[in-house]
Amino acid sequence: MAEMFALIFGSIFISNIVLAQFLGICPFLGVSKNIGNAVGMGLSVMFVMMLSSALTWLVYTFLLVPFQLEYLKTIAFILTIAALVQLLEMFLKKNVQGLYKAMGVYLPLITTNCTILGIALVNIQEGFGFFTTVVNAFANSAGFLLAMVLMAGIRERLEEADLPLSMQGLPIVFFVASSMALAFVGFTGMI
Repeated sequence: MAEMFALIFGSIFISNIVLAQFLGICPFLGVSKNIGNAVGMGLSVMFVMMLSSALTWLVYTFLLVPFQLEYLKTIAFILTIAALVQLLEMFLKKNVQGLYKAMGVYLPLITTNCTILGIALVNIQEGFGFFTTVVNAFANSAGFLLAMVLMAGIRERLEEADLPLSMQGLPIVFFVASSMALAFVGFTGMI
């Protein structure tokens, strides 16, 4: 149980997928303009990451390994992730149209979101079992969601701030992101 806690805490705070590993920067910067969109994107990534990690583990373990096709894992994983994102997009378009419109182009970009593929590959590389794979996917996606919501909250406050012209827009966003990354480094060594 202690190992699971260390994995969860470490994935969320110490080696945060966005702030420490710098994966998923595109949606992190693009969709974090308000908290609603950030939560929607974070939950969508959480759903896709957990399902895709579970499915890619099953594909790798029961399809690729028995037939000695391990070298096809990246292609197989990308196809699995793309199928899941298409299902998510159809669901949101039909049932949650506001979120679907707000996410815009970033929703289909979940397919190419390197966090999803990265965690699926890390799970295989580390030799995690099925349960640990799902826990790791949950923890990393929770870290992604946390980073998105924190950034969105700060960006909403910055909209009302009187900033110099040279710092408006992306410069202040990059400054905030780097400050957040430095703050998360403070968790290093806790576990």
